[in-house]
Amino acid sequence: MAARLDGQHVLLTGVTGFVGEALLHLLLTEVPGARLTVLVRPKGSTTAQARTEALLRKPIFADVQEAASRVEVLSGDLSDVPALPTDLDAVVHCAGDVSFDPPVDEGFRTNVVGTRDLLDRIRETGSDPHYVHISTAYVAGRRRGVIPEAPVDHDVDLEAELAWGLAQRTAIEHRSRTSYVLESERRKAEKTHSRAGLLTAAAATEAARKEWVKAELVRVGTERARSLGWTDCYTFTKALGERVVERYAEQHRVSIVRPSIIESALVTPYPGWIEGFKMAEPLILAYGRGELPEFPASADTVIDIVPVDHVVAAIVAVLASPPEPGSPAYFHVSSGGRNPLTFRRLYDDVRSYFDEHPFAGGDRGAARLPEWRFAGAQAVERLLVTSERAHKVADYVVGHAPRSDRARDLARKLDQQGRRLEFLRRYLDLYNEYAQAELHFSDARTLALFESLSPEDRERFAFDTAVVDWDHYLKDVHCPAVTAPVRRMDEARRARKRAADPTLKPVAEGSGAVAAFFDMDGTLLSSNVIETYLWLRLREQHGGERVAELGRMVARLPGLVRAERRERSAFLRSVYREYAGARLADLEAIADAHLTDHVLSRLSPEAVRRIREHRNAGHRTVLITGAIAPLTRPLAPLFDHIEAAQLAVDHRGVCTGFLATSPLVGESRAAWMRGYAAEHGIDLAASYGYADSHSDLPLLEAVGKPVAVRPDVPLFRHARRNRWTIVDWASSTSSSRTLNPAGDRS
Repeated sequence: MAARLDGQHVLLTGVTGFVGEALLHLLLTEVPGARLTVLVRPKGSTTAQARTEALLRKPIFADVQEAASRVEVLSGDLSDVPALPTDLDAVVHCAGDVSFDPPVDEGFRTNVVGTRDLLDRIRETGSDPHYVHISTAYVAGRRRGVIPEAPVDHDVDLEAELAWGLAQRTAIEHRSRTSYVLESERRKAEKTHSRAGLLTAAAATEAARKEWVKAELVRVGTERARSLGWTDCYTFTKALGERVVERYAEQHRVSIVRPSIIESALVTPYPGWIEGFKMAEPLILAYGRGELPEFPASADTVIDIVPVDHVVAAIVAVLASPPEPGSPAYFHVSSGGRNPLTFRRLYDDVRSYFDEHPFAGGDRGAARLPEWRFAGAQAVERLLVTSERAHKVADYVVGHAPRSDRARDLARKLDQQGRRLEFLRRYLDLYNEYAQAELHFSDARTLALFESLSPEDRERFAFDTAVVDWDHYLKDVHCPAVTAPVRRMDEARRARKRAADPTLKPVAEGSGAVAAFFDMDGTLLSSNVIETYLWLRLREQHGGERVAELGRMVARLPGLVRAERRERSAFLRSVYREYAGARLADLEAIADAHLTDHVLSRLSPEAVRRIREHRNAGHRTVLITGAIAPLTRPLAPLFDHIEAAQLAVDHRGVCTGFLATSPLVGESRAAWMRGYAAEHGIDLAASYGYADSHSDLPLLEAVGKPVAVRPDVPLFRHARRNRWTIVDWASSTSSSRTLNPAGDRS
């Protein structure tokens, strides 16, 4: 075959993808006489030339660096195909959207429009290169039985579907802005984020709208595909792409290669070579971690897998055997017809591999492997629905539970379970069609092509899938290859955790000032505004007055809790209304004389240590709190600045029950921090923030180094999603609480 391709000028698309990269490697290795031009799109500021050079520096190209000099780069994209060289002998089109569930417009734009535009450019060259189109065996859709190497029989109106698909983004973007969608998303966002602020809720609403658009583009594409007999948008658009190619083939030389499920290499460039995760890898990894309890396949259903080196070897053989113009040739590169792999055998081999080479399961040892019973799709769906309902109920309960270590631990476990359920729902919905497929891909033409090769070429370009030993491939080649990077990442994560250095670095000379912003209640102190109010007020009262005041506050407590959950500022104003009639000077005197011991008994030693570390590093320490100023007086030595609520007083110095200014809560804290940073030359991106409540989300988002301290469940979840630091600063061991915060004074 190398002789037949010697001196030919071949254009390749998609060489930065899995199949394209393997094909480029094979051509450079085994077809040294071919001239190669690769169509590569620039990516951001990286040019096509730079991307190609980076590709050719990969380890698999180490032995062909001299041959790599034959590769010429053509900068361009399928969305804007450039003019092609006029002396092309062949074109191999590997590029395309290979996601099973792309947004519908993207699927059409890449798999249909991109193919059409490329063919138009080929026509412009005035030559007649052999066009090799890489499709998928699953363009057969939801058919059953034997699938011949021939055109797919359907009467879909290509132009009508193309126009519809390309118009969907605009249509769905418009729908996403209707009151029906926005009201629903806004209500959910405000319910979750109103304590942080309405702008935070607005940002969450807009993010949810965009996610809705993305999900809807996927959903409508899937539904349209299935309504016409295809499994998903991917196979639907690939089938329509073939229709575009078949029109071109009426007057030109065309071959269409249809691989089934492409997985890691059997031999070349080395056993187990794979780039990224394909179809089976997420399922294999989830099973190995004990997170895939069942799969909706029948035990005897065939899963049609083919190693990538067999695919690219077949492509080269097809490339060297052009058909006559007007007679397109179809080739299935598949295994199910002559060397079937059943789901039962796949399961047994994967389980056997993880039995011998388990993933670490943390402190509990090896991950426990689920036992599949192949109960059928309906049974799996019932199990999943039941689990989703139970998770929803548990999630509601934990989300409304009082703050505690147990609540956070339950939230963490529920989040893990939720991610697992989301994974199962997505992949079971996505792969259910493939798991239930009863397809038998005929590969008679492909086998005949292989048998027509010389013995030497059969060895150099092996693509007879009947020789694959599935037990060896799965246990000794594929599973080790796909788990190796995950094991390395797990070990690196453990190493980072062991080597974590909590020491703060001093501010570098010439850089902006760094600040550390601290919340008070719940972060530095295990106290709250109601408790500290009682401390101050009950100091002025005796005997029966105290009992009456305690009873009154207990009666108000449910309403205060509801107010705090709705809006933090309203809650603070309601509590501070109770200070009406108190003399501010008396409150300050009580704070100086008696509050220090109370504060120190509630102050976390780890918090004090952290504040001092910041000061030693040259950072400005700032306390920002909604508590009233007298309550912060014992903490003054720790901070460079304290921003607290100021009680309004009349001309006699008596508190009116109102505040001098609005309390700093939620988004107002972030606004104050930005102003303070501008005034003092502070670099917020290099600064730290410490807080414990979801209402403090704007404070934490305003800095570059947020830290959640013993967070409530909503903040705990947000911090985990965004990989923020989470710390557990315990209260002082000397702290204790009584029903009378004023002590035993009589």
